[in-house]
Amino acid sequence: MQNPFLAALLALAGLLSPMAVAAGTCERLVATGDPDQPPYLWRDPQNPGQLIGASADLLELLAKALELRIDLIRSRSRERAEANVASGRIDLLLGSFPSAARLESLDFIEPALFVQSAVVWVHRDRVFPYEGWNDLYTRQGAALADGRLAREFEPLSGTSLPLEELPTLAEALQKLQRGEVAYLLGEPYAVRAAAEALGMQAEIQPLLPPLVSEGLYLAVGRDSACNEPALRARLAARLAELNAAGLVESLLQRNAARWKAQGLPSSPAAK
Repeated sequence: MQNPFLAALLALAGLLSPMAVAAGTCERLVATGDPDQPPYLWRDPQNPGQLIGASADLLELLAKALELRIDLIRSRSRERAEANVASGRIDLLLGSFPSAARLESLDFIEPALFVQSAVVWVHRDRVFPYEGWNDLYTRQGAALADGRLAREFEPLSGTSLPLEELPTLAEALQKLQRGEVAYLLGEPYAVRAAAEALGMQAEIQPLLPPLVSEGLYLAVGRDSACNEPALRARLAARLAELNAAGLVESLLQRNAARWKAQGLPSSPAAK
């Protein structure tokens, strides 16, 4: 049975474009993405072969607005998802960051699906002056050990910040609670969900501005048989409409709550 929340959003998506353009020669597209990217995309614990999350919900809205069939299938890993789309075996890649290497095989669609940030989180009793990078080099921080921050936010890949790598956000938050680290570097929705699960939501706060922010994009494989300028233009136009309708934040909040309710599936490093 379709979720009533998503059904309402699908109805709204159908109203965004009164004159939907015919699908043309590509009436079916196949998409994939990083299976360990909550709350944007992750494996459904009830159906491990299925990907769920805010990106999956937004893709369904996009398909409805375009009157296209877009099937979302699971790849084993982020690397495999990128390789499948780069080779043309799969048409669309969800939730990717542009880079010089990816631009060789992928066409990124503007606007971004979401904007993801690496934020500095501190204990409310131990707030320190913060304006950016320079305020962190003399303090011990913590981050997840799965390397996600480094690979998703390229400025962090070669950083010399003193970061202790921990297998789960729960361990990192507990170290922050005990004062063993000065800050935790993490994505806002993931950190908030983990803090709520521990009953720590009132003990932590973010320091602004975010240390790094990047757009999470929908990309079309250059070797996809469906990759034509007309399709890319239609995808961009409908994404802009969905963004203007203010659906992004509600999708993220809903899926962060969904992820938390499932027990916060751990990162690959913790498995």
